Amino acid sequence: MKLEQTERLFVESLFEDSVHSKKAISGGIKHVERLTGDASTRRYYRVDTKEKSYVVCLDTPPASSNVKDVIVEEFPFIVVQRVLEENGVRVPAVLDYDLTKGYILEEDLGDRTMLSLVARGQSAGEELSIYERCLELLIKIQTIDVNKYPTKNFTKMAFDEAKLMGEIEFSIKYFIGKFLEYEINDNERKILLSSYETICKRLSSKKMVLTHRDYHSRNIMAKGDELVVIDFQDARMGIPQYDLVSLLEDCYYQITPHNLELLKIMYWENFVKGKFDQSSYAEFEEYYDLMAMQRVLKAIGSFSYIYSLRADRRYLKYIGFGFEKLRTILLKYPEFKPVRQTLSLAYYES
Repeated sequence: MKLEQTERLFVESLFEDSVHSKKAISGGIKHVERLTGDASTRRYYRVDTKEKSYVVCLDTPPASSNVKDVIVEEFPFIVVQRVLEENGVRVPAVLDYDLTKGYILEEDLGDRTMLSLVARGQSAGEELSIYERCLELLIKIQTIDVNKYPTKNFTKMAFDEAKLMGEIEFSIKYFIGKFLEYEINDNERKILLSSYETICKRLSSKKMVLTHRDYHSRNIMAKGDELVVIDFQDARMGIPQYDLVSLLEDCYYQITPHNLELLKIMYWENFVKGKFDQSSYAEFEEYYDLMAMQRVLKAIGSFSYIYSLRADRRYLKYIGFGFEKLRTILLKYPEFKPVRQTLSLAYYES
């Protein structure tokens, strides 16, 4: 990606401050490269020096303070990174920061995502092995005792009914209204909102754990033999199935059906069984499907929003796959037939 000179000089200046404070080693900067990054407004750069390479993240600085140590709590990435790291979850090392400038210097994890691993996999057995490791990482996150962190914002935010419904309304606006350019009528809107209110009320009624918030194949990096979790700054409380659905019903990759069932059973047996007010595997699976109905529609809405706001076409190819996934799950539940028909009418006839 093309890097403007002023942008490059700014990154180099911040990095040189880290070198001077002995938070990084250099020997001279060879190259600064703008990385593609994620769907957020954060900007990422790889700084390649004669000694090693680093990643610089530039985020929007908080407006409330200009004192470096005071505003750490205002940067969720730093707060959550520290909590995950101290609980044994492999995350990128934070080497330095100047939050008054939105600057964070991180370990360079390379470019291999977990998605690239499964895409290059040679067999269903290899796919299963990779996903098993991702489940182990997920369970490590979700077993963190949040009672140890009562003052942290991630313990005070949850996927409650209001949050989940807010995401549905967001998706109706950007997927149906903006992307499909479908003029939804009052009756159709009522069908979607009333049905999803029922779904979201049920999803917010169960015992919650710490959730990553966006745990999928592009947010797990492969560095050597390690899997490293990234993009965790939006962590909050939610039912266990939230992150599980994010991983297994990922709009980027279709797991083989047999492996999908094995992974769900494995997660149930090793983590949820006997906990979280879910008395049987059948109940666990029903809440999994309800979560997928919400989570996949939210993902489609996000892809549509990114295209609408920034004309970024990278995620358009996942909308169709995501919609078919959502439709297939809705087909299992006769009570949600009006939702499926309403969404299908908007999608197929727009």
